[in-house]
Amino acid sequence: MSDKPSDLLRRLKSLSGPFPPWDTEQLPDQPGELFLEWLRLAINYEVKEPHAMTISTVDSNGYPDARVLILKDVVDEAFYFASGAESRKGQQLENNPNVALTFYWPALGRQIRIRGIAEDMGEEAGAADFRKRSAGARAVAMTGRQSQELESEEELEHAIAAQKERISRDPDVITPNWRLYAVNAKEVEFWQGDPERKHLRIRYVLHQGQWRHERLWP
Repeated sequence: MSDKPSDLLRRLKSLSGPFPPWDTEQLPDQPGELFLEWLRLAINYEVKEPHAMTISTVDSNGYPDARVLILKDVVDEAFYFASGAESRKGQQLENNPNVALTFYWPALGRQIRIRGIAEDMGEEAGAADFRKRSAGARAVAMTGRQSQELESEEELEHAIAAQKERISRDPDVITPNWRLYAVNAKEVEFWQGDPERKHLRIRYVLHQGQWRHERLWP
């Protein structure tokens, strides 16, 4: 049996199903409501980390960049996440707030794509989110070195230990660079995969302050 990458990939199964049905005759007017319906279903099906999403940004040279983060909240059509303002993604968001979010739940054969504009919710919101993080997560963020070159494991461990000690002395300490962002959606697509590739796609688009939806070809 060939071990060529192309042959290995061809042997892998995808969209094998079965998947839960989706009645598109009863769609809500707002995409945020449908997102929460799908999220609750993913949780009921015990999808691992259904709140994990890929956030895509664009750097100053026009190159796309992507990484996986955790969804923090959904309010109407605003989707929240947090990050350090001085990180690479934070700098990209400052220069270009246009972003895309992607959720994919293979067990359900479902994907959600969101395009919108990221808004910094301010220092107080960032501080409140930061205080909700675990001590370990706060300690790593407070080192202030995200995305910089790491020369040794010892340097990392020493920096984290110092910040944990700082937190133990002052549990309410924060890093001023932590930010909570809201992605205000302009377009949301819900994608239900099909084993025969007859995918079911519904796209919501915000037009003059009103949401409308349409079915797309697979």
